[in-house]
Amino acid sequence: MRALLGGNVRTMLTGSAPIDKVVIDYLKICFSCPILEGYGLTESAAATCITDVEDTVTGHVGGPCESVKLRLKDLPEM
Repeated sequence: MRALLGGNVRTMLTGSAPIDKVVIDYLKICFSCPILEGYGLTESAAATCITDVEDTVTGHVGGPCESVKLRLKDLPEM
């Protein structure tokens, strides 16, 4: 699969919607490269969180980007 894309694939990135972890794991095997998942909002910052290239665990979008400040807010009604 990697050779079909020219053989120079080093990293892939996805960012529009969550992808099932089984699919991400399968793609990592097919393309023999890390696949990063990103999360963000077009209205605020395109990239808010992204997985680290050395993180091999799937099922999360990773930590915040360096230029982003996140805050957790307690909502008693929830």
